Amino acid sequence: MIRCFLAVAFFSLATVSGHAQPSLPSSFQAKTIHSPEGADIFVRWGGSGPVVVLIHGYAENSDSWAPLAADLMKDHTVVVPDLRGIGRSSKPAGGYDKRTQAKDIRAVVTTLGYDKTFVVAHDIGNMVAYAYAATYPDKVERLVVMDAPIPGIDPWSEILQNPGVWHFNFHGPDAERLVAGRERIYFDRIWNDFSGDPGKPDEDTRNFFAATYAQPGGMRAGFAQFAAFSQDAKDNQVFEQTKLTMPVMAVGGEKSFGALQAVIMRHVAINVQEEVVAGSGHWLMEERPDYTVALIRKFLDGPASAPVASSAGGDLGEERFTPAEYKFPQVGNPGTGSSGIAGIETVVLKGNPKEAGVYTIMLRVPAHTRIAAHSHRDDRVATVISGTWHIGYGDKFDEAKLKALPAGSFYTEPPSRNHFAETGNEAVVVQISGFGPSSTEYVDATEDPRKQGKSK
Repeated sequence: MIRCFLAVAFFSLATVSGHAQPSLPSSFQAKTIHSPEGADIFVRWGGSGPVVVLIHGYAENSDSWAPLAADLMKDHTVVVPDLRGIGRSSKPAGGYDKRTQAKDIRAVVTTLGYDKTFVVAHDIGNMVAYAYAATYPDKVERLVVMDAPIPGIDPWSEILQNPGVWHFNFHGPDAERLVAGRERIYFDRIWNDFSGDPGKPDEDTRNFFAATYAQPGGMRAGFAQFAAFSQDAKDNQVFEQTKLTMPVMAVGGEKSFGALQAVIMRHVAINVQEEVVAGSGHWLMEERPDYTVALIRKFLDGPASAPVASSAGGDLGEERFTPAEYKFPQVGNPGTGSSGIAGIETVVLKGNPKEAGVYTIMLRVPAHTRIAAHSHRDDRVATVISGTWHIGYGDKFDEAKLKALPAGSFYTEPPSRNHFAETGNEAVVVQISGFGPSSTEYVDATEDPRKQGKSK
């Protein structure tokens, strides 16, 4: 955890693409939009359907979103601006605080004729996206933030004390003179330090982004993003007083922010889904593009999430049940958090597995039921209430890996850990607790009973 936390402090850059110089789809339209806040923002957009705004970070421009944009444009309208001072946007003297840049983004959205959107961000883009969501909370359907802190939001003070964030204070005329003509050296230091794979970003990508910042005024404007952090911290401490209510997915690279990204966002939002990309450092779209794209798409396209329940109205969440009081339905209703087999009967004892927060469900699984290898995205623990449950871990059903668990046994279902199970000659009742929203993903889609329309 300490190593992971130290890596957090080194977040400074954002993602790039995979095999060559990154580029958004050639079918995208492009224009420059004037922001009332005094900047001309270059934006590209394409596709059709629900609108998604992608906000890049430092050491990149909008082309870094190439893998995600190419996928989402199949059924979404994808809007991809360059932040002020970066890429082909103008490089004004000021306005690099993230609240002002949020207004730049709003000008882009409304000028293109849109209103409510999804927002996906990475690195410094997170900071702009948070300011946007806090300023225009009714205009953001869902928010994705990836692998970066938020100035002024815990554990911001600890991050600032780490010597690894030297670049936060590396700005001004002397810094510009030192880096002039050596932009690639400067960026290499950060790309190398924060990557889980030293080969990512690749050479073409590094050369491309270094060249964009080598344009006149490019490094001055880039450094200005960091120089604004003190003002950002003040603004965010005001924003924090009103929590975000839209669903938020907080994504961290396993070798970078990890679960800490969700910890940060839970300070400012009430409905936060935590995701950790295994094996990746900071450069999620570069190091694990396919997985990260699939993760984002699944969140954006998922079912609507209701507001998190509160204890208002005198409901203190006090519940007591004897075994005779469990109200199993008369027919199967597998529901969210189960394996999806039609014959399984489910009782929700607390919370809602579809929503953010703690939940407990009880499942009655019929005799002679076999469940293929699958996983759930949340971390779950379970107790066998009655019968003998046979469960194993792995990517395919294997009787040799099953362990018989009689009533009173305990087992775990770690997040995204594939497991399988079966019952014998008697029905089994298991009680499962987790932190929603939950889900069920089968290793082999052909074995998913929800798609087959029948139990296995």
